[in-house]
Amino acid sequence: MRLIFIVFSGILFGFGLAMSGMLNPFKVQAFLNVFGAWDPSLAFVMVGGILVTIAGYWFVFNRGKPLYGNEFNLPERKKLDIRLISGSAIFGIGWGIGGLCPGPSVAILSSYFFPSIIFTISMMIGIFIGSKSFQPDKLRVNETI
Repeated sequence: MRLIFIVFSGILFGFGLAMSGMLNPFKVQAFLNVFGAWDPSLAFVMVGGILVTIAGYWFVFNRGKPLYGNEFNLPERKKLDIRLISGSAIFGIGWGIGGLCPGPSVAILSSYFFPSIIFTISMMIGIFIGSKSFQPDKLRVNETI
């Protein structure tokens, strides 16, 4: 059942990315260009995602424990620090230049393999360098997947 839920959520996420236009780097760049020819249509995607997340968090946290785990694994660091702020800024710069973030960069491989493969490989190299430069927070992979 757990595997079926993972597959279903991946298919739903990918379908939503394609349907909303998040796989079009030019549409994403137009959304991020608030001082130029701004395209606010992706704001509806963002608001929709926030509303679904709020409802999902309310439902899940009122259960007391996750459906497929023994406990919630929430981030322990809660303060804003230079690492979080600078990492967010670098992510935003990359997102603005490339028009893609990690989820869409993998999803777009199915329809625009080249040059999106170059972006995705470059992103993975950046993730590797970043994870070796700064020790990421511990992930409990066996409990989250």
